[in-house]
Amino acid sequence: MKFLIQNVQNASVQIENEIVGKINKGFVVFIGISDTDNTIIADKMIHKLLNLRIFKDSDGKTNLSLSDVSGELLLISQFTLYADCRHGNRPSFINAGKPEPAKELYEYIIDRCKQSGLNVQTGSFGADMKVELINDGPFTIMLDSEEICR
Repeated sequence: MKFLIQNVQNASVQIENEIVGKINKGFVVFIGISDTDNTIIADKMIHKLLNLRIFKDSDGKTNLSLSDVSGELLLISQFTLYADCRHGNRPSFINAGKPEPAKELYEYIIDRCKQSGLNVQTGSFGADMKVELINDGPFTIMLDSEEICR
C-alpha cells in the first residue's frame, strides 16, 4: 500500500465538471493498493497518516498533526502509484490491486479515517478525476507499507 501525502492549503476533486470533494488546510492523500494489502496493513498506514507531525508550530517547526490544526483529508484512489517503469517507456500496472478488492480496501480506509472525527472528503474509485491543490511548502511524503509495516 502506498499513500502519497501532500500537505495542502486547500484542495478539491472534480468528476465530470462537478466538485465532489473539497477541503481546506490538511492532506490530500493519493492511495495506491496492491493485491497483497489487507486491513491490518491499512490500519498501520492510517495510524501513521493521522499522526504525522508535519504542520508548523508557533516556532516554525514541523511539530503538529492533523488533529492539532483541525486539518482535513481528501482521499483519492490512484492505482498509478504502482506503475512499473523499469522496462520500455509504457508503464505496467501489474502490481496494482485488482479493482474489486482494492475498492473494498479503499472504502475501508475512508471509513477508518472518518472514525477519527476529521472532515474526510473523497474522490470516486476508478473515476476520471481532476484534482486541484495548493501544496503548502511544498511538503510531500510517500508512505509505503513495505517500509512502514516491516
